[in-house]
Amino acid sequence: MNVFLDFNSSWYILLFAFLGAWAALMFARRKWNAKHEAKEQVFLALGGMMSLAMMEFFAVSTGLWNYTPGNWPVILWPTYFAAILFGYQLLRSIEGVLIRRPMM
Repeated sequence: MNVFLDFNSSWYILLFAFLGAWAALMFARRKWNAKHEAKEQVFLALGGMMSLAMMEFFAVSTGLWNYTPGNWPVILWPTYFAAILFGYQLLRSIEGVLIRRPMM
């Protein structure tokens, strides 16, 4: 169990920075209760995770990079998930600004 929780504190800062930014944007957009948007976020995050998993598999199997035993940061995957959620909110926020201010 210790292997799954014993990471450099920078990993936790990165994870919670993404989660905090996601929550801040979600709050700013006032979409806490939007059931449809919650489903969109989960589907996007899961799809993104599948893409990242395929990228990791390809990169490791072709020798682009490797993970030495005991050095694979399991926290990488929750961080990817949080980053995708943040990306979704960022995209929607930018979309909202662009729709309110039509480009000339």
